[in-house]
Amino acid sequence: MPRTTRDTDELRSAPAPIQSSPALPAAGATATTVRWKVLTAMIVVLVLWASAFIAIRFVGDAISPGPLALGRQLVGAAALVAVAIIRRPPLLRGRTLALVAVYGVLWFAGYTLVLNLAERHLDAGTAAMLVNIAPLLVAVAAGVFLKEGFPRSLVIGLLVAFAGVVIIATGGVGAHADALGIVLGVLAAVLYALGVLVQKVALREADALSATWVGCVIGAAVLLPFLPQTIVELGAAPAPAVWAMIYLGVFPTAVAFLLWAYVLKRSPAGVTASATLAVPAIVVLLGWVLLGELPTVLGMVGGALCLIGVALSRRASRPRRG
Repeated sequence: MPRTTRDTDELRSAPAPIQSSPALPAAGATATTVRWKVLTAMIVVLVLWASAFIAIRFVGDAISPGPLALGRQLVGAAALVAVAIIRRPPLLRGRTLALVAVYGVLWFAGYTLVLNLAERHLDAGTAAMLVNIAPLLVAVAAGVFLKEGFPRSLVIGLLVAFAGVVIIATGGVGAHADALGIVLGVLAAVLYALGVLVQKVALREADALSATWVGCVIGAAVLLPFLPQTIVELGAAPAPAVWAMIYLGVFPTAVAFLLWAYVLKRSPAGVTASATLAVPAIVVLLGWVLLGELPTVLGMVGGALCLIGVALSRRASRPRRG
């Protein structure tokens, strides 16, 4: 009888191999799902950010750079705060809040204002080319300061995509560029790169939604000196220009920056930023369709190289098998 009881206890305590086997497929399926979500979010970000270059050019002289930046951030902040009220993300404190504040000043305020100024002197395509120096700066800085290293696929992808940017800038679009516009475009790229690096550090502790809505609100607050001018200009601006500003606030700002934070939290900064090298190619296509800017043969070749470079650099984020 004791032997029978012991045998029964051993049978009860023995692990069930059939139940443990689905764990690996389930984990693999989850990882694949996350990768597809990240990829989809990144594609949406690229299209929305590319459309911002077109929308800024569309507004033209109807709304000046400062009021356009403030109006865009106010609309974006209102949309993000509404989402935050519904989702109730954790509040930011201490060092994390300070980093998000710096990111808000650099990107939501500084980058937006300088880009608006640059597009007074550059066409949308050339502005996109210059701004996309930023991913190269981010990749190098992230490799050095954030210890992300320099995977071979990332380096190759960056070189291929940068070659595409150079080809587009020299032989694609950009007939209306001038020296001041080029300086402003490079400054916008520097602000963009600094913003990404600070945001990446902040997202180690911050929730993506919290970092985005707080950053946008701080960016809008920094731009408040333009409020009186904004009220005057919006009262006189044509309806299409006002709607373009609202579009900039809701989609390239609120939606795209929220998705960007989601992607950046789950991917290396260098690899994520390198994906935005596809933006110039999308801008060329949108400029062709919406603004009547026909791309040259070199423009199309450069755009293809941008997309190929992005595809190569994204391979760096895939986990190794085996």
